Amino acid sequence: MHKPPMQISKRVSNIPQALSIYINELVYSQKRKGLDIITLSLGEAFFDIPLFDFNRLDVEKCYHYSESNGVPELRKKIAEFYKKQYDAEIDYRNEILITAGSKPAIYMAMQAVLNSGDEVLIHEPAWLSYQEHARLLDVVPKFIPFDCVPDDFHKYFTHNTRMVIINNPNNPAGWIYSREQLVTIYEQCRSRGIYVLVDEAYSDFLLDETFHSMINVATDKDGIIVVNSLSKNMGMSGWRVGYIVSSPEVIGNVQKLNQHLITCAPTILQHYLARYFDEIIEITLPQAKEVIRKRQRISKYMDQIGLNRLPGSSTFYFFIQIDSFKGSSMDFCLHLLFKYGVAAVPGSAYGSSTERFIRVSFGTESEERIHYALALIKDLITEGSCDTDYINANLKGNGFKRFEETYARA
Repeated sequence: MHKPPMQISKRVSNIPQALSIYINELVYSQKRKGLDIITLSLGEAFFDIPLFDFNRLDVEKCYHYSESNGVPELRKKIAEFYKKQYDAEIDYRNEILITAGSKPAIYMAMQAVLNSGDEVLIHEPAWLSYQEHARLLDVVPKFIPFDCVPDDFHKYFTHNTRMVIINNPNNPAGWIYSREQLVTIYEQCRSRGIYVLVDEAYSDFLLDETFHSMINVATDKDGIIVVNSLSKNMGMSGWRVGYIVSSPEVIGNVQKLNQHLITCAPTILQHYLARYFDEIIEITLPQAKEVIRKRQRISKYMDQIGLNRLPGSSTFYFFIQIDSFKGSSMDFCLHLLFKYGVAAVPGSAYGSSTERFIRVSFGTESEERIHYALALIKDLITEGSCDTDYINANLKGNGFKRFEETYARA
């Protein structure tokens, strides 16, 4: 029987896999060989969180579907937290929707308000999935360079711009947008009918500074979409619970998508979180602050050895400059992994303007191992080059192609 080739979606084949995950798959491959890898590529911090008693939940409810926009008790808890922590008002009845992680929340929010051919403007360095979400929706991603200040964002607007995306605090730089900057961005966008989507996934990683949610700027939620989750702030990335805050009109559109794609976030986890939310926050907030104290200590060490980086005081990442290195940021990270046993993520993952950087995460390793790894990074920058044949041989030995060869962008 003649078998013609089966069709594969060009839209999907033309996007890459997540580069950070590609690096971590290489890490897992190296670890399976028994190698000790200092893992500075994971996008999470490990918190010490006890498991509370599931037996105190209503088991009958937990086995079944729940409201598609999230169980009311948990929506109310999140709204109360935003009020107490950030002085931000949320009507839990119709301005918030809970879903299975913030990734689908971002994707569905874009789907709910954008049309094919619209442009999304993304401030670099940017979490690597924003642009791929746009491409999957047949929306055009465009970019604001990392060194552009909010006052000048409007210079990158076109007549097709329909959304601006920022990550506050920023992954990977760690900078925090001030209230004044948020007001500037909002006013530039709202006057042109452009949505502002703010990913606030790292909002609790601050010590003495005040975090300003975009909800504080546009209290009526007109023209804003705020996304957050339990993954980073509460150290519960594996539970896949995220939420979106916006106007009732936007939430209503997202709810339709949530009904068709996900139905509801896991019911048992929503009830668990609703019951133990205050206890979990009491445990995790101090640990988030300790992460920032750790950041400050590591930052001092980086100053001592002369590692330059983008300014920032939040998150568990540093975005380190590798300007004197002659190869690409991808070559840098692959050589760093195969020769030195240190995993980091290339800056190219976060935008074209940030190719001369690498991202290191300090959330999962001891300070002693991090110091050792940072000294090796400094050595490699000083060396200034690497052997690409050595890199390619190691990739082949691990059964991997070069990342650039794993997809073909049109």
